[in-house]
Amino acid sequence: MIGRLSGILLEKNPPQLLVDCQGVGYEVDVPMSTFYNLPQVGEKVVLFTHQAIREDAHLLFGFGNAAERAVFRQLIKITGVGARMALSILSGMTIADLAQAITLQDSGRLVKVPGIGKKTAERLLLELKGKIGADLGPLGAHAAPDAQSDILNALVALGYSDKEAMAAVKNVPAGSGVSDGIKLALKALSKG
Repeated sequence: MIGRLSGILLEKNPPQLLVDCQGVGYEVDVPMSTFYNLPQVGEKVVLFTHQAIREDAHLLFGFGNAAERAVFRQLIKITGVGARMALSILSGMTIADLAQAITLQDSGRLVKVPGIGKKTAERLLLELKGKIGADLGPLGAHAAPDAQSDILNALVALGYSDKEAMAAVKNVPAGSGVSDGIKLALKALSKG
């Protein structure tokens, strides 16, 4: 199994790269999140990889960090989610966004990713619950999940980062409505 590549970046044609590792050129498919952070052609690149061996092909998928690869591997374990869809998910949202969507069971964020319908989004949320996003803490103990999701989305739309928005929502008491929750979260953010 090829787990890591270190070599010279020869070509960048989204989503595929060609990496020269001591004379051997590896074709590697990467999510756009990795693609945007690549060095220039001709420079050294290090990728964490996942190798998929099928009857008709040997495929190599690359990631800028081990966390992206771990999420990719979780995604492809889900029935109906292949490598292309997993790359699409990682291209369409950050790992933090995905973790937040799973924690809040917010299918709205997932359906914005091309190729993800409502049923697939719901299956992803169900199967990934507790596997990705659990480290964000017991957020549901503060506001109702639907209200919390709306408050988070409003804060992000106002220009706050996901991290700032998550911290502010933790201060919103249980049972708060969306408008009251936004006001309380904004008040908490203005103090910080």
